[in-house]
Amino acid sequence: MEEAALAPPENHYQGDEKGHPVDFFSFARPLKTLNSDFLQLAKLEAYSPAREIIKVMMRWYEDADGNFIEQFQTTGFDQRIWELYLFAVFTEMGYQLEQNEPIPDFICSGIMGSFAVEAVTVGPTRRGRTVIDPPPLTSPGEIQTYLTQYMPIKFGSALFSKLKKEYWKHSNVAGKPLIFAIEDFSSPASLIHSRSALERYVYGYQYDWSFNSHNSLIITPKKIMVHSWDGKEIQSGFFDLPGAENISAILFSNSGTIAKFNRMGILGNFGSKRVLLVREGTCVDFDPNAVEPKNFRHVVNTPNYSESWAEGLDVYHNPKAITPLDPELMPSAAHHFLQKDGTIVSNTPDWHPLASVTAHFAPVDVESEVKRIMAKNVDRGL
Repeated sequence: MEEAALAPPENHYQGDEKGHPVDFFSFARPLKTLNSDFLQLAKLEAYSPAREIIKVMMRWYEDADGNFIEQFQTTGFDQRIWELYLFAVFTEMGYQLEQNEPIPDFICSGIMGSFAVEAVTVGPTRRGRTVIDPPPLTSPGEIQTYLTQYMPIKFGSALFSKLKKEYWKHSNVAGKPLIFAIEDFSSPASLIHSRSALERYVYGYQYDWSFNSHNSLIITPKKIMVHSWDGKEIQSGFFDLPGAENISAILFSNSGTIAKFNRMGILGNFGSKRVLLVREGTCVDFDPNAVEPKNFRHVVNTPNYSESWAEGLDVYHNPKAITPLDPELMPSAAHHFLQKDGTIVSNTPDWHPLASVTAHFAPVDVESEVKRIMAKNVDRGL
């Protein structure tokens, strides 16, 4: 092994490679056709950790459609990043991934069993080529409308479109748990807010809360019938739709973004050594009487920082599923189960971020900046 490690690279050539090495970030298309987020990822030093880890990952990713690079650089950047994130998650979980056919996106096989996954993304509202801005979020009432009406319809449209394709009828899916894995790219920073909107829509419940005479929190479920926005109305409760019994669960993460790849790139020692990342957000508060999440602030470049690809995953189980998903197939995720009385039981990891924003600073002297921050005791975690 020592001799092999010291041997020159040409000694390891096997002669069975097909084609030529591909630079996934080369501009093979006119600049005006390239996605603006892709251009930032490809050019800016601040995103070099993400860029370098993606270069490595994409050499292992099987492109069943044959158009990954084209869409990654142009019209499908968000969708392809979400698929690459799911690839990282399931690989980290130890699954063998089959991507021999374009439908579904993944067949995951492991010691505990197998399941099928179709990736779903929520995009911005468009009229022709014009992107329509989401409703404003400047007041509590506007935020409430956004979460109870606007975003459930956005999630509902994306999930219903996938439901109509009847993936469970394909031979490679039949008999396996089928998961729709959804991510929200509907507007900048929408992922900070939209998690609760998805839960409202898939289960068709919202929750009032109060404290009893013993100061114990009381949760009261309230059934939602419809969501309405701008003249459009949809039925609430995705799992109540005809055909939805074939969907075992909805998987959600608000971390399938470039910020996630940047943080994991730092942890893997990829990219420029002049990039500093500071992550702030909210996480689960396990106090049984808590009505708000906890806040956290972490400096990613510190030695005590750790993160996994699956961190923050939420799995919403279908209570009517023909083929239920065994939670043990995804032990690192939070699992949510709707009860007959409308309440939800959640099995959640000890550390479970709900939403976060990652600020990047480059070029900086990272070592000096980290020392300065830690001296001020700014790196406050749980």
